[in-house]
Amino acid sequence: MDATTARSRAEERFAKATQRDAQIQKERDKAEKASAEKTARLRALRLAKEAADQEAAAARKAESRRGKARVRRAG
Repeated sequence: MDATTARSRAEERFAKATQRDAQIQKERDKAEKASAEKTARLRALRLAKEAADQEAAAARKAESRRGKARVRRAG
């Protein structure tokens, strides 16, 4: 086996390994980005729901107070 042949084969293997590693890293980055986007979307939905729940609770409380005031006036 010629030294230049062995070297060129080693360089080819190294190039393929480097490309494979780059592809794997790209896929990992893509998956991480998708996960971060999903987490951000779910967090936004949760915060919106919590805000809506707080508004609904405040409205129920205000309605409850109005109802009690009307009962006192009528009674």
